[in-house]
Amino acid sequence: MKISTKGHYALRMLLDLAEHQEDGYIPLKDVAERQGISKNYLEQIMILLKNTDVLKTTRGFQGGYKLAKRPSAYTVGDIIRLTEGSVSPVACVDDADECERSDFCLTLDVWRGLEQVITEYLDSITLQDIMDKGRSASAKEHGF
Repeated sequence: MKISTKGHYALRMLLDLAEHQEDGYIPLKDVAERQGISKNYLEQIMILLKNTDVLKTTRGFQGGYKLAKRPSAYTVGDIIRLTEGSVSPVACVDDADECERSDFCLTLDVWRGLEQVITEYLDSITLQDIMDKGRSASAKEHGF
């Protein structure tokens, strides 16, 4: 399984919003500048997220985006599934009923096991965990 740029950037974008949650609604151009990602690309990611409960948005002069919940409520797994659709290492794990070999496939359990490990790992990490780890590393780097 390889996470696409869209999944990678969605995680960075939501993490940026989490880090700046005290600032209220954040214009997408600010996120784009801080993250070094084009605003147009972030807008494409927003299309994927707009019909979910992930973000709150407002228009106008003070318009922008903010997280709908606390950073501890978002897992990396949730974000990746929203942008990638699946974390399955092979298509037949998602569509085993459609595969004519699933009843006798010797490798299907291997792929299901890998999907389980990936899912458990990604679902065990929240945006808050990433921020906390980053602060801890920064504090050590600066001698705190």
